Amino acid sequence: MSGGVGTIPSEDAEHVHKTKADDSLNKSLPPTLRRRFLSFRQLNSLAAIIVLSASGMVPVSDVAFAVASLLYVHFLSISAFPPSSHDHTVFSDDNLLLSAYVSAGALIGLFLPIAYIFEGVVEGDKHGTQGAAPHLFLLSCQVFMEGVTFSKRFSLPMRAFVPVFFNARRLFTIADWVRREVAKEEEEHHGSGLRLLVGRALALANMAFWTFNLFGFLLPVYLPRALKRYYAGEKLK
Repeated sequence: MSGGVGTIPSEDAEHVHKTKADDSLNKSLPPTLRRRFLSFRQLNSLAAIIVLSASGMVPVSDVAFAVASLLYVHFLSISAFPPSSHDHTVFSDDNLLLSAYVSAGALIGLFLPIAYIFEGVVEGDKHGTQGAAPHLFLLSCQVFMEGVTFSKRFSLPMRAFVPVFFNARRLFTIADWVRREVAKEEEEHHGSGLRLLVGRALALANMAFWTFNLFGFLLPVYLPRALKRYYAGEKLK
């Protein structure tokens, strides 16, 4: 009996060690990385994803892309960029310029297209709503996926990969949206003249903003900093 008193079996010891390591990692993370799995923003994005998918306005290819991206993110996280306790965030939470930039993106990419689609349903502008819906669907998927990866289970490169991945894809859907808005003038049911101008302006504004976001911010600024911090943390191990 004395051989088992005061000792922990090897499996239990490994479990305790893993639990302590996870607790230590969780405490070392900033508060923004210790949020719940589904935040209020994610729930809203998930609701938009479900509604747009059920509406029939989103092509099957975009739905398949969203599902494949979820699987690919997990594959990359396991095979290429496992989580590290040394990589936290690229930018501080009190960065006012970044907050204003994100708010502008939410206004141009989310709120205004939502209002545009709702108004289009009322006016019977089927061509315009079908043009804006794929972009809104993919952006909602991006917001949801960013919430998933912004946790201790995913590394900095994976958090940077999601917006790059979705932003690149959405440029094609926005280009199709612009083409639809330009071609609407020849159609009979495109809504009022004001809606025609607003639709074109909104599509072009999204094309300009998200093109800059990908080629002027994500690729030259955000992604390199995320990789630099990640590999710097790997060297400290």
